[in-house]
Amino acid sequence: MRQVRGILFLDYVRMIKAHKSVDWGLPPEDVAYLGQRIDKDGWYPMASFERMGNVILKHVAGGQLQAVHDWGRLSAAQLHAEHPRLLQKGDPVETINRFRVLRATYFDFEALTIPMLHDGEAQIVIHYYMGMPAEEAASLQTQGFFEGLLELAGAKNVRTSLREKSWEGSSRTLLDLRWDP
Repeated sequence: MRQVRGILFLDYVRMIKAHKSVDWGLPPEDVAYLGQRIDKDGWYPMASFERMGNVILKHVAGGQLQAVHDWGRLSAAQLHAEHPRLLQKGDPVETINRFRVLRATYFDFEALTIPMLHDGEAQIVIHYYMGMPAEEAASLQTQGFFEGLLELAGAKNVRTSLREKSWEGSSRTLLDLRWDP
């Protein structure tokens, strides 16, 4: 069973709890988390995380994937605020390397791998092992996150594209990152 760290799980629980009038339609095992104290360092089931993400996409983002992308972009600054040593100002490659180490603490599986990284270019393989639309939304959130992270690190003219998409039949999702060194 794949798991996600509580710090990420907590974001979803907070979003759901903030919208008290919504009938989320979550199963009882997910609803139970809404009444619990979420331990930021604890582990929580990826299946619940996925279901919560799907209902948040539907009810909070209105199904708008651009909103998910934008939230990912903003989350780079939030992560930097929690982990000031994440950024190496003026060095996007080192910043991505630091994120690679930090990211390993958020999932108990390889959600992201970085097969290529050098000045001005990187490739990220994204695989959260979720169904649709969760995998697509998480990939777009990840794309936005890396755009924000690169800009915070001082990268100029950041360009990103999802060159391969698992939800369109590819065996993986490949995020291509480029910036002016």
